Amino acid sequence: MLGCGEEKDEVIAAMRELRAHGVDVLTLGQYMRPTKKHMAVSEFVTPAAFEAYQKAAEQMGFLYVASGPMVRSSYRAGEFYLKNVLNQRKEAAAASAVEAAADVATGPEPVAVQL
Repeated sequence: MLGCGEEKDEVIAAMRELRAHGVDVLTLGQYMRPTKKHMAVSEFVTPAAFEAYQKAAEQMGFLYVASGPMVRSSYRAGEFYLKNVLNQRKEAAAASAVEAAADVATGPEPVAVQL
């Protein structure tokens, strides 16, 4: 949850640490004060800032990132994580098939035969 007084560099550092520990899924949302008895919102994070955090997280290698003011920790995370992993596997298989087809098209290396 963002909007609790954190600085941009603290968020980026936390994201790096999560990746260093093998975390693949990241959700970033706006903290909303549930009642007046709870901590006040320090800042309303802009949509542009959420987008920038998402791009930074994707560049760090997170497999799934949900970043926006209405995102919550369980925000369809399982569904999107699985969809993303399956898409990555499908792309890897397609790339392998293209490589295999290229190998077949060029044929085997010629073998020198001495008589």
